[in-house]
Amino acid sequence: MKNTLKLTVSDIAVIGIMVATLVGGKMALSFLPNVEVVTLLIILYTLCFGKKVIYAIFAFICIETFLYGFHLWVIMYLYTWPLLALITYVCRKKTGTLFWSFLSAFFGLFYGAFCSIPYIFISGLPGAFAWWIAGIPFDITHCISNFALAFVLFKPLHSTLTRLYGKVSSGQMSNY
Repeated sequence: MKNTLKLTVSDIAVIGIMVATLVGGKMALSFLPNVEVVTLLIILYTLCFGKKVIYAIFAFICIETFLYGFHLWVIMYLYTWPLLALITYVCRKKTGTLFWSFLSAFFGLFYGAFCSIPYIFISGLPGAFAWWIAGIPFDITHCISNFALAFVLFKPLHSTLTRLYGKVSSGQMSNY
């Protein structure tokens, strides 16, 4: 499932599980402002499943849109989450929890800056800049929580996903 975009039945099942955990993880933590596991999960899914994570990302965005309605955040999701997957894919040879924790923190810290891009077209560069600056306290929370979640959960989740992917790709999961 790693490098080709051609889908098998097994790929579709795994993508469904990825989407379910992205949506479920986001909903489970939605009561905490700017604390989410989507960043960590997209990093992990990109490392474990390669380019096919893009299917899960766009399905996640579709489900979120059905749940919460279309608004400007949908456009932001359409480029922020694939951007994270791209950055992760480019850095996929990196190892170590600390690297992925810092990447996750960086993404959280600059998430508001990434999301301010549509505001350039709506209210000009000064409006986009003001929108980003107003959200910096939330970005700091996002940064800290992303770092903490990745630092604690990256290694055990990566290990589990890698082990399960090996079973799925070798056909051993059919025994369950």
